[in-house]
Amino acid sequence: MLFFGAALMLFSMLPMLFNIGYPDIISMDTHQVNFALVQLLLCIPIIFMGRRFYMGGTRALISLHPNMDTLVALGSGTAFVYSVFVTFLLSDRPHLVHSLYYESAGTIVALIFFGKFLEERAKTKAVGAIQKLMELAPDTTLLLKADGSMQEVSTEEVNKGDTIVVRPGMRFPLDGTITQGSAFVDESMLTGESLPKEKNVGDKVNAGTVLTSGQSVLVEAQHIGDDTVLSDIVRFVRDAQNKKAPIARLADKVSGVFVPAVLFIAFLSGAIWLLSGKEMSFAVNIFVSVMIVACPCAMGLATPMAIVTGTSLGAKNGILVRSGEVLEKAKAVDTVLLDKTGTLTTGEISLQNIETIGVSEEKALQIAAGAEQLSTHPLAKAIVAEARKRNYTADKALEINNLEGVGVQAKMADGSEVYIGNEKLMRKLNIDYSVFQKSAAQAKVEGQTALYLVKNNALLAMMRFSDNIKPNAKQVVKELKALGIETVLVTGDAKEAAMHMAQSAGIEKVEYEIKPQDKALIVERYQSQGKTVLMAGDGINDAPALAKADVGVAMSTGSDIAMETADILLMQGDLNLILKTIRLSHYTISNIKENLGWAFIYNILSIPFAAGVFYAFGGPLLNPMIAAAAMSLSSLSVVSNALRLGRKKL
Repeated sequence: MLFFGAALMLFSMLPMLFNIGYPDIISMDTHQVNFALVQLLLCIPIIFMGRRFYMGGTRALISLHPNMDTLVALGSGTAFVYSVFVTFLLSDRPHLVHSLYYESAGTIVALIFFGKFLEERAKTKAVGAIQKLMELAPDTTLLLKADGSMQEVSTEEVNKGDTIVVRPGMRFPLDGTITQGSAFVDESMLTGESLPKEKNVGDKVNAGTVLTSGQSVLVEAQHIGDDTVLSDIVRFVRDAQNKKAPIARLADKVSGVFVPAVLFIAFLSGAIWLLSGKEMSFAVNIFVSVMIVACPCAMGLATPMAIVTGTSLGAKNGILVRSGEVLEKAKAVDTVLLDKTGTLTTGEISLQNIETIGVSEEKALQIAAGAEQLSTHPLAKAIVAEARKRNYTADKALEINNLEGVGVQAKMADGSEVYIGNEKLMRKLNIDYSVFQKSAAQAKVEGQTALYLVKNNALLAMMRFSDNIKPNAKQVVKELKALGIETVLVTGDAKEAAMHMAQSAGIEKVEYEIKPQDKALIVERYQSQGKTVLMAGDGINDAPALAKADVGVAMSTGSDIAMETADILLMQGDLNLILKTIRLSHYTISNIKENLGWAFIYNILSIPFAAGVFYAFGGPLLNPMIAAAAMSLSSLSVVSNALRLGRKKL
């Protein structure tokens, strides 16, 4: 459709582009007819493909609720019908070639159709997000039979109380309780936390989570099918997307007043001239002139041009906007909900602090890096990364053994035996770690993980790990506050750890110990208080909240589900892009209003002229050439103003 629209516009503007008049390029009557027929042939496919606007606009008019579709249907429809009528008169009246309005009829339909296409594409993305969520739970599972054998069956065939087998690297197909074995489970898709969580007999596991390391475990099925936590998340996302109320478009509000006014003026003008003694053809010409100059070419350009330019400006700054609707919503945001892991923080575990006894930090790190150098555990990687960062050479380990759930044991090249692990390992080794009691307590308050280093049964060090807060987080929160926007931290952390993180970022309000499926309810609670909510997150667990929020913002560093569910995607993990998104919204909406203002100026000046008001007092009737020039200038002013938006700095 855009191809036909562009071709139609260019062809109809040939005389203007080459600064020559119609008579110079079409000196013969047959050429004039051919010129009109080419425009007609280009316009027909546009009218056909955009027929839903005419049907929808007509229904809206009949129901006395005219909208933008009604305005398009009346304006472009009148221009098209009138131009067809003129085309068949050209052979006898060649001067009527100036009264062709095919480009007005076709261009506006093509542009609005393109906008609708973008909206439908965004909806398709949303459906894709739900599909990806559903695919997280495997279709098959290993069922443990009564005779001790295993059989691969469809997950749908598993009943409550059945025992299934899950091996390392596999996803849990349902919610249940471990009855045998222990392992580490990656629950990031639910909790957003990057560290795998230790699971032992009696612990609950959820569908979609991954058994990352350890031994195979037996799980008793407790929640299956639609009763799993993953199914709850899918349901939340679907419901939130369906409940999103369509925003009242500014152009539709304008159309609600403009359409009845144009119809009234057109019929009234024609009737008055008919009653005054003029011929029927004169009255019809007045009616058609009013309808044609009211064709919403500039008005139709006002919103899509600003949206296209605004979204392009956003893309240049690393902000991908799915639809124009969200830009209008973002302008009204007064509450920003921030997920913790991966949004407020970097999502990468690092060594924050190391305290030693009898050895230097360098030596402690050299020993620890040597013992952990072959491990893929996030804490082990953090130790090795810190040693490399400080240019320390790791001690050589001859043998490394993973101690499931507690730590590692290594035999070093110097003959010593090294252990690195948690408090559980220290108790198992009968190591007195009370010297670090105060630091361990502080680590818990700050939401940090503590590991201890032991060499030949002697305690050498305590290491504290945590996720780093993003460098500019505090400044962004401060600037949001200056704009009158409240920032709220939403996290599953305990109260003390959550409050510490919020304080570090300058955030005054915290929602702590929030379950993944409850994040959407938090969004809903703020909305019920009359707040316009922007939710920023990056994990699968954030998807329902992102879908529910007025504006859902996802980091490109996060999960595919979050990115496809959100309204806006930030190509970097920089929190400053949230501020730029809000500025972009303000700039774009202001530009739309300015564009509509230019379009209205054209209509306010042109409609009385077309109605014959000036002719009644001795002035001229609206010349079709002047009307065409005025329409072009109006559209040009709208396009120029929209392009000005692209030069803004966010």
